[in-house]
Amino acid sequence: MQTKRPRSILPGFGLSLGFTVAYLGLIVLFPLLMVFIKASGLGWGGFWKTLWTTRVLAACKLSFGLSLAAGLLNGVFGLLIAWVLTRYRFPGRRFLDASVDLPFAMPTAVAGIALTTLYAPNGWIGSLLKPYGIKVAFAPLGILIAMVFIGLPFVVRTLQPVLEDFEAAQEEAAASLGATRWQTFWRVVFPQLLPALITGTTLAFARAVGEYGSVVFIAGNMPGKTEILPLLIITKLEQYDYSGATALAAMMLAISFILLFAINFLQRKTLVHNRS
Repeated sequence: MQTKRPRSILPGFGLSLGFTVAYLGLIVLFPLLMVFIKASGLGWGGFWKTLWTTRVLAACKLSFGLSLAAGLLNGVFGLLIAWVLTRYRFPGRRFLDASVDLPFAMPTAVAGIALTTLYAPNGWIGSLLKPYGIKVAFAPLGILIAMVFIGLPFVVRTLQPVLEDFEAAQEEAAASLGATRWQTFWRVVFPQLLPALITGTTLAFARAVGEYGSVVFIAGNMPGKTEILPLLIITKLEQYDYSGATALAAMMLAISFILLFAINFLQRKTLVHNRS
């Protein structure tokens, strides 16, 4: 006797799955695949010749190094901001909470112009730092500040729901057993936040690597010193070097995929360990 196939709880699964795969394929996967196909036209010799130059290596070191530093800074201070906005009630809290999303809503070019105006040698903050020999605008420090600015919301918004859903009874139980505030945070609260913290830091890092609008104004764009990879790609496109531009784009995609895969694997291992 043939058994009746159980009816799916969600109707139209096949149609919705097909639409999802087709949509993601056309919008995300197919354009990324074309970058690799275009770059493959150079051959391995031409590909490595394009990448293995002093200018490209300097841009790679600057972009990925500062993006990593910005991601780590956002991880630390994003956790602190999310903790304050979630755990405390004070006048102006809603305003501060809303201001976290400004880098999302603000055009990147506006953010770059605003940061340059503030940190330029004749700007409000830059003029105060100039007597001490601290140069922010048109220097790597300015690029770092711009990357921190655009990546902070990813960490805060990823951590806030986890903090809001965290049960205070766990902290109370730890305190009743004689744990100090630091021990309670480090051994009880932090392990629950770690997967979300890794996710937010990863998103901030990925955003910083590909950021162009807010960085290009404050960077100064000096080859070998303050030139980021996205700007170098734009420069090659303006010079009609489409193969070189796609080679750089393919390299950025490959490195980003590897780093994201490694970090997501670490996040999953951490989540499984916490549950066990």
